[in-house]
Amino acid sequence: MSTWIRNKVPVKIKRLHPDAVIPRYATEGAAGFDLVAVEDIIITPGETKKVPLGLAFEIPEGYVMYVCMRSGIALKTKLRQPNGIGVIDSDYRGEVAMMFDNISQESLSRPVELRNVHNNYLTGIDNVTERTLLRYPHGTYIIRKGDRIAQGVIAEAPQAIFVEVDELGETERGDGGFGSTGVKEDAE
Repeated sequence: MSTWIRNKVPVKIKRLHPDAVIPRYATEGAAGFDLVAVEDIIITPGETKKVPLGLAFEIPEGYVMYVCMRSGIALKTKLRQPNGIGVIDSDYRGEVAMMFDNISQESLSRPVELRNVHNNYLTGIDNVTERTLLRYPHGTYIIRKGDRIAQGVIAEAPQAIFVEVDELGETERGDGGFGSTGVKEDAE
């Protein structure tokens, strides 16, 4: 048993939607807490959609909340977080949402239409398909109300004091940028 005690940061939260789920950590050692969709959102190939979470947060000054896509969604779908990671500043009090891009290249050769066709399906982020009366392009995903779609992480965020100088300190790496440290681990 570890004697280390995890830091706890009080974060005020406001429910903005009756179906909003107060976040919780899935396991004792989890760094991120689950964030849940409050409505069904359909995302067709090439589309970007904002998925509301129905919550607003009061992040303490000196901290930030990062909103990150769940790894299982990235593995099982063609949905991606367009901005890489969401940053919720301590002075923001509006509703937090998750954005998704559907990077699927598949589409219908004809426009979306309302028809009762027996082979029309939507795929959920859990890879479960369901029949629908609406015709959507292949590669369309549905995020269902109640789906865990993101994780929030609270982290310290000190503000920098920028000091302009003529020279920067020397390091072994220097100004070596992208790929300069190689790909493979050196054998000893």
